[in-house]
Amino acid sequence: MPSRRSEITMTDAELMRFLDEERVLTCASIGPNRRPHLMPLWYLRDELTLLAWTYGKSQKVRNLEREPQATLQIEAGRDQYGALRGAMLECDVAIERDPDKVADFGRRLTARYTGADPPPEARAGVAKQAAKRVVLRFTPTRIVSWDHRKLGGAGH
Repeated sequence: MPSRRSEITMTDAELMRFLDEERVLTCASIGPNRRPHLMPLWYLRDELTLLAWTYGKSQKVRNLEREPQATLQIEAGRDQYGALRGAMLECDVAIERDPDKVADFGRRLTARYTGADPPPEARAGVAKQAAKRVVLRFTPTRIVSWDHRKLGGAGH
């Protein structure tokens, strides 16, 4: 008899669609006190690799410089158990600091969250911000996903 876990696991196609639909991931890195440090980030998907940008001097970047691993969580449907969907991705992390690559990423991220390519004045703002930012490349080494809608209304 299959486990409940296998019943609710997303297929690869479902996972990709879910990652494209959602807009915020929670990044857990290990802080200097050895406790999890959780922060929300906007992101882009490149296959199963997720990319986000943040300030280069942020605590999460310092954490990832020291230990380049993170766990990400993306979730939806929190209001009802039967609607819960999500994914946890254990990742190796690379930090991109090249200002041109960071600026290009910033433009693509802006386009995703505004729905359009940024106009010239917004591009200039993104380029200015890129000098202070880095891109975090999260490459999954393990993925766990769940979609409670597959339970067909069966409760917890």
